[in-house]
Amino acid sequence: MGKIKGGRERCIGNALLGRFLAITVVLLAAAGCQPFPVHLDPLSVNGRDGGGSAPSYQALMRIAAAARAGGDYANAIAVYRRAAEIEPRMAAPFVGLGDALLATGAVNEAIVAYNSALARDGSDLLAECGLAKAYLKTGRPELALAPLNRALANNPDNPKLLVLLGVTQDTEGRHQQAQAYYQRGLAHAPGDPVLTVDLALSLALSGNYPNAIAVLQPVAMAPSGSAQERQTLALIYGLQGTVAEAARLGRMDLDEASVEHNLAYYQTLRALSPEARNHAILSAGSNRIPAAAS
Repeated sequence: MGKIKGGRERCIGNALLGRFLAITVVLLAAAGCQPFPVHLDPLSVNGRDGGGSAPSYQALMRIAAAARAGGDYANAIAVYRRAAEIEPRMAAPFVGLGDALLATGAVNEAIVAYNSALARDGSDLLAECGLAKAYLKTGRPELALAPLNRALANNPDNPKLLVLLGVTQDTEGRHQQAQAYYQRGLAHAPGDPVLTVDLALSLALSGNYPNAIAVLQPVAMAPSGSAQERQTLALIYGLQGTVAEAARLGRMDLDEASVEHNLAYYQTLRALSPEARNHAILSAGSNRIPAAAS
C-alpha cells in the first residue's frame, strides 16, 4: 500500500487512477463515514417498549437523513419507506430513498424511487439529478440527458447541475459541449475546484493538454490544493508525455513504488488510440458523478 507523505491518503495499484479521477464525488461529499449509532425499527409505530406516540413524518425524515449521512443506508432506506407510507403524496421521501439505494448500488430500485418522486413533483431538482446519476451509473448517458435538460430549464445557473451535464457530455464523447457547461458553471462559481478539475480533465480528454494544465495548475498547486488535484495534474502531465513533471508531482503524495506504477500506466495510456485512451480514463473515473445538485 502506498504511503502518502505527511499522513495523507493511501493509494494502491490500478485503483489510483479511479481514486484521483473521482474528483467530483470526493469534493462534494459532506457526509461522514461512520455508521449511524441509532438502529431503529422504522415499522414499529409505538416504539420498542410498546408505548409512546408514532414518530411524525418530519421526525422520520430527520432520522433517515441522519442515517444516510452516517452511512447507515439500510436504516435510511427503511425509514424513508416508512415516511413515504405516512405522506405518500410527498416527493422528498422518494428522493431520499433513491439516494440511499443508489449509494448501495441498487441502481434499478433507485430509478424507480426517483421516478416515483417525479410522479409527485415533476420539477423536483434532486429527483431529476438523482435519476440522471442513476442512468450514468448504468452506462446510459443518453438517458441521463432528458432529466438533466428538464432540470436545466428551471435551474439554468446551478453549478452542480452544470457539472452533471458536463460529465454526461464527456461520457458521450462530446467534450466541447462538456467544457461549455463547466465554463458556464465557473461563470457563476468562479474558482470552484470541482468545476475546475472536471474542465481540466475534459480538456485532457480532447487532447488539449496545455490548456488542461493551465486550468488545473493554480488550483492543484495552491496551499489548499489536495492530493487528488495534484495527482490529477500528474495524470495530465503523464498523458502529455512530460514524465519528469508527472513524477515530481507524484512524489509529493505517493511513495516511489506507486509513482513508478503510475508512470508506467501513463505510458500505457499514451500508447492507446485516442478513443481507447478516453474510454480507459472515463471507465476508471466513473465516480466523477457528483453527490448532489441542490
